[in-house]
Amino acid sequence: MLLPAAHAGTLPAQPGPQPARPNIVWITVEDITTFLGAYGDREAMTPNIDRLAREGVLYTHAYQAAGVCAPARAALITGMYPTSVGAQHMRTGPGEIQIPGRAMAPKPDGIPATYSVVLPEQVKAFPEYLRKAGYYTSNNQKQDYQFEAPVTVWDENGPAASFRNRPAGKPFFSVFNFFLTHESMVALRKDPLRVDPAQVAVPPIFPDSPAVRGDIARMYTNIRMMDDQVGELIRMLKEDGLYDNTIIFFFSDNGGNLPWMKRENLERGTHVPLIVRFPGGAHAGTRARELVSGVDLAPTVLSLAGVPVPAYMQGQAFLGAQRAKVARRYVFAARDRMDTEYDRVRMVRDGRYRYLYNYMPERPYYQDLKFRLMLPMMRDILQRKADGTLPAATAAWFGPKPVEELYDAERDPWELHNLADDPRYRAKLEELRQAFHDWTARYGDMGGIPERDMLKQMWLGGDKPPATALPEVREVAEAGGGVRIACATPGASIGYWIERPGAAQVPPRHVVQSWDYERLAGEMLGKGFAKVGDMRPVPQAWTVYDNEVIALKPGEILHVNAMRIGYAPARIDYVDGKTSAPGQD
Repeated sequence: MLLPAAHAGTLPAQPGPQPARPNIVWITVEDITTFLGAYGDREAMTPNIDRLAREGVLYTHAYQAAGVCAPARAALITGMYPTSVGAQHMRTGPGEIQIPGRAMAPKPDGIPATYSVVLPEQVKAFPEYLRKAGYYTSNNQKQDYQFEAPVTVWDENGPAASFRNRPAGKPFFSVFNFFLTHESMVALRKDPLRVDPAQVAVPPIFPDSPAVRGDIARMYTNIRMMDDQVGELIRMLKEDGLYDNTIIFFFSDNGGNLPWMKRENLERGTHVPLIVRFPGGAHAGTRARELVSGVDLAPTVLSLAGVPVPAYMQGQAFLGAQRAKVARRYVFAARDRMDTEYDRVRMVRDGRYRYLYNYMPERPYYQDLKFRLMLPMMRDILQRKADGTLPAATAAWFGPKPVEELYDAERDPWELHNLADDPRYRAKLEELRQAFHDWTARYGDMGGIPERDMLKQMWLGGDKPPATALPEVREVAEAGGGVRIACATPGASIGYWIERPGAAQVPPRHVVQSWDYERLAGEMLGKGFAKVGDMRPVPQAWTVYDNEVIALKPGEILHVNAMRIGYAPARIDYVDGKTSAPGQD
């Protein structure tokens, strides 16, 4: 197991000539830091990912905005820091997450079992902009954005969603979320190990015990199996003649899945692999050292697709025509509530050093979370703590935190030696402290507001989310006649589809709350997902309304769904000049 100090070449130039509207694929995996062969980890057998890295650009300094999935995914889909929009807590989804026979991840008393973060009215999930620009968008299948996604985000979302279901000739943005490396899979997968526990390297943060070795071996086995999934997707792209016509991103939603990795603002919790392969193999084999944040992925995709990057986005494009003129000096991350346990930690990382500010130093690093008690090594660590036999490095996890921490991530990759009180590093400490204050002043930090008060603020003083206003359909004479749609709620996204009597149509499937692990139960139980592209017939997609005039024939039913993110959605049906409201979706 290796957390390498990253040494890389110069920043690559822009890729060579690319299609005006390239196909783009995201391969998103769960809970791995740089435990891959391409990043120098000799224990990781990842031939497909390594080949992707040889044919593309490997980023050595990519970091997510949180060390856990839901806040990090909120940043990925919006281009906004979770702390700036109230998406910082883990998580806003169901209060009791069911994992085969286990109830996990309850919330503190007084916090709703489920709520959607109310985003600022101008903020959208970025695939909506791609759809307006003519892209087909698909997500397979986890979302976990801290909010229910409007129907306007994806043409298709579900276990069979893929580029294979797109209309002919449309460029696509397709996301594939591979779940095999998730923290829970270390405990739940029972496949034969492909790694010998006796041969794994045990990091200095853990005791060397059979339970620890077993979980590390399972982690590497799951990584190998995930690599097989990546290989299968690449074979699909090649079969369809798309591999050399598609920009492929590979990255993880947060860092490692073992205790004292996931949920932490440390290197092992926020540092993620990022590989980008361009059509034609442009810049093949390049190692780019530039800093990349999870908030940068959304503007980068828009930049590559030739879609204007909204001015409100806090991330910056690192590729494409709208690439930022000035490279990042710092990346930032945050840790707030995890399930029932509150904490508040902020992180700044430059090319070498990490600064942490602990708002709650009286609380230990360790959080007693039911979820990770699934892992045998976690139970082993707790037993050794009770017995007084923990190594000193592991015992520190259960101790109090200083207010400030500073680490040299190159010399001390496991970040065991706090340099904050070392006078030799005072200048660096002051620099990163100031960067932290500047970031907070620029973007705000809703982590400073008690969660109940934050919800009151989002809900305009009420006890439940506001409702999106019912959309209105108005007949117009322009463009040969038809209708326009409007919604009085600022920031509402509007989607519609037309039901044509007698036509062979499959109504849209609006899959919501895909943060619920029950939606992933097939893979958890070893049954696997439906193969991508095997959904026939493909359900009708909601069209993103963009102020166009819609032509309707007599008897055709216009179904309309309007929703501001975080508000309750509103639906109407319109046919032959009459409107009805079938209820909320």
